Amino acid sequence: MSRTAAAVTSLLLVTSLFAMAVPGSAAIAATDGSTDDGYAGSHVAFDVEGDAITDFTVGGSETFSEVRVQSQSEAGVGAGVGLGAVVDIDGAGLSTSAQTETSATIAAESGAELSAHDTERGHLVVAAGDEAQFVEAELASGASAEADGEAVVVTDGEREGAFVVVGEGEVAVNDEGDVAADLAADAELVFRSYADGERDDEAKAEEAMIAEGAASVELHVEERDGETVSEAVSFGAETAAEAGAEAENEVEMTVERTVSEGTIVLATVSESAVGSIEDLEVTVDGEVAAEASSASELEAAADGEEPRYLIASQNEAEGEASVYVAIDHFSERTVAMSGDDGSADDASDDGSTDEASDDAGVDDALPGFGALAAVIAALLAVGARVR
Repeated sequence: MSRTAAAVTSLLLVTSLFAMAVPGSAAIAATDGSTDDGYAGSHVAFDVEGDAITDFTVGGSETFSEVRVQSQSEAGVGAGVGLGAVVDIDGAGLSTSAQTETSATIAAESGAELSAHDTERGHLVVAAGDEAQFVEAELASGASAEADGEAVVVTDGEREGAFVVVGEGEVAVNDEGDVAADLAADAELVFRSYADGERDDEAKAEEAMIAEGAASVELHVEERDGETVSEAVSFGAETAAEAGAEAENEVEMTVERTVSEGTIVLATVSESAVGSIEDLEVTVDGEVAAEASSASELEAAADGEEPRYLIASQNEAEGEASVYVAIDHFSERTVAMSGDDGSADDASDDGSTDEASDDAGVDDALPGFGALAAVIAALLAVGARVR
């Protein structure tokens, strides 16, 4: 055998030995980052080990060392104790039941379901299912938690996140300084993560809308490696949402509810994905939605009038915007957003904030709108909406 052939043989042998020595190397090369025992996306990563989600990170920053869930009848917690005593619960066994490029769903033997969504917000949703559940999230080293109204805020030095409960239940800081939640049947625990300084008044108003039921869907649209990627997150047992077909400068989503009442979709969209925000067009079931000029108009749309949308804020430096879409009734609706690369005609918009006064006095209708109205009025007043 020639020296060349011998060298090739040696190279193949070394490669095989390396693959044997590093069991995950072949899988890493062959997948998008997902594994049988966890998930690794562009924003979110974690492992699944027996009865816990472990090493949960968002944006490369570890927030939780473990997240466990167990039915209240099996959690080993004494009857009538407060959430402070919900520590070291015996978690139910976990297994990955579904996985996509942008999400992973984990089934618990207790009947609960945990879903992680690969968005900039690092969404983690724990749905109780048919039985009441306890949830415990042990913080990563260096992280801390504190109550903020009905939310619990977790800070790890690089990011800040908030837990809220949708439906009947409570979230609190337990006696060991970790996060514990008591969820009734069909309730959900929702976690959203923010980069340092991002959890502003607008973010807190969105949390309130989610917790109180005004907003039941959140959509994130971004561009990754030249492709548009979208992920829809639904809140509440009666709502399901799925990001649909994507085309150039357009994204589509289907929202289905088992109740007829309207709702709000909270969307974060990038110009690289949907085109010019100035030329944004929103349709519901193919019909163009009118643009609302205030939170009160948006609220009225969700309360039974025709669908409307509102550009709540726009970050020109990042090339993205927060868009709220009010849908008037259900069961199944299709929402599409699209823009183009043309220049918007600014002549018809002089930046007037006369409509800000319309936001007063909307506290007594859809839940969460009092906070939202105040935030939108402030954003409009300082010119955060650039047209």
